[in-house]
Amino acid sequence: LFASSDILTNYRINGIAQIEQQMDQELAKKEYWEKFLENKDTKFGYIESYSNILVCDKSKSTLHLYSLDQNRTFSFKKAYGALTGKLKGDKIKEGDLKTPIGIYTITKKLSKETNLDPFYGPLAFVTSYPNIYDSYRGKNGSGIWIHGLPIDESRDDFTRGCIAIDNSNIECLNRNIDIDKTLLIIDKSKVRQNIPKNILTSILSELYAWRYAWKYDDIKSYLNFYSSEFLRNDGMNIAEFTKYKTRVFKKIEKKTIIFNDLNILPYPNTQNIYQINFNEFYQSDTFKFTGIKTLIVELDENQKIHILTEK
Repeated sequence: LFASSDILTNYRINGIAQIEQQMDQELAKKEYWEKFLENKDTKFGYIESYSNILVCDKSKSTLHLYSLDQNRTFSFKKAYGALTGKLKGDKIKEGDLKTPIGIYTITKKLSKETNLDPFYGPLAFVTSYPNIYDSYRGKNGSGIWIHGLPIDESRDDFTRGCIAIDNSNIECLNRNIDIDKTLLIIDKSKVRQNIPKNILTSILSELYAWRYAWKYDDIKSYLNFYSSEFLRNDGMNIAEFTKYKTRVFKKIEKKTIIFNDLNILPYPNTQNIYQINFNEFYQSDTFKFTGIKTLIVELDENQKIHILTEK
């Protein structure tokens, strides 16, 4: 980054606006992110806003819990035996008896106090299936839970797509997680770990280069971050999106764009697809937004991102 005297001189001569733009340029460089990530735990990716990671390996019928320790490292905490869908493979549609492969949050906890059917045991955690990437690929269905086993009755040794664990284990899990701070990763086999820092460095610098183009109305550079296969979560295709954004950028408004609670994870059962989500604060002269933004990006051989979908 700049020497403090350079910053002061620039500020003295040009004011704060140019300093802000220089800082935004620095955030789009790999050098900043290389140093930033140097001592960060990247076991599952770059994670700011989750303290628990649940990892389901469908091939081994296991659900593992990793939690942040005092060193801000995700360490293994518990292993649970798990039942998954009757049929192998990724869930595609309602009723296909498959457990989905993907990255999910927990949206709700159900219990007898909320009239949970005893078939699902004492507790159930509702997941966010289908997620943005599921929808992009045309997958459907709903009701994918982590739940217990029937109280006072037997059941099959598979599910219709959910993840089922022993009742003592679902209660143990409940004691050990905050559902708002928990992420679920499901893969057909072992979930990828120890993500290379150079990959995350590239994605972070690209993310902030995208932000720079957005903030400073460089429509050509901005649109270059989008895949020709882009489809926004509301159904807007790349041609429609290009027309819409070109019209917006012509306003040349002063923008404030801040990202925090940033998370980047490799998408299960893919080679080069990554999920990025963060809390976005956006404000211009005519529009204001605060909320969660999610991007699904493809990383090419030059480590450039191509946005496939966003919400």
